[in-house]
Amino acid sequence: MMSKALVIGTSFGGLEALKTIIPSLPEDFNIPVLVVLHIGDHNNDSFINYLNSISKLKVKEAEEKDEILAGYVYFAPPNYHMLIDDDASISFSADPKVHHSRPSIDVLFESAAWSLKDGIIGLILTGLNQDGAHGLKTIKNYGGTAIVENPENAVASIMPKAALAETEVDFVLELDEIGAKIIELSKQF
Repeated sequence: MMSKALVIGTSFGGLEALKTIIPSLPEDFNIPVLVVLHIGDHNNDSFINYLNSISKLKVKEAEEKDEILAGYVYFAPPNYHMLIDDDASISFSADPKVHHSRPSIDVLFESAAWSLKDGIIGLILTGLNQDGAHGLKTIKNYGGTAIVENPENAVASIMPKAALAETEVDFVLELDEIGAKIIELSKQF
C-alpha cells in the first residue's frame, strides 16, 4: 500500500503551471501525484491527453477506488471532490462546493493528510481563490511538506498568498524550480 503522495492544487493559470511541472518528473518518480485543477463542470480529457503526450508518467482522470500508485498522475474529475481513503485508494464525494469549487483542493489535501500523515508533499500553485490554504495547513500539522509557488510571479497570486498567510510553508519557489525540489524531496521517502 502506497503511504506517500504529492498533492497539487491550482486554478486560474494552472494549465500552464502543470505543463511545466508534470513533464519535469522522471519516469522512475517514486510517489503518486494527485491533482485538483479548478475546472468547474468542464471535462479535462484534452488536457490530460496533452499531458500524457509530453510526460514520462501516466496521466489519467481518477476513478473510484483507484489504488494510488507511483508512476501515475491522477486528476480529479469535474464536479466531484477527490479524497484519499485510509487504504490509499481514491474516492469521490458530491458534497457541497468548498470555496465555490468542486473539486476542492482543501478536501483532497485534508483527506491526504489524515490518511497518509507525514508522507504528503502539498503544492499550491497559481489561483484566484483561497481554496487549498487550510488543506496545506492540515498537511503541515500532520508532518507533511508544504510548497507554494512564489505569488510575486504566479499568473494569479491570490491562492499562493492565501496559503502563505495561513501556514508556515517549507518552500516558496519559482515555477521552474518546483520540479527539481519535488524530485529531491521524493528521494527522502
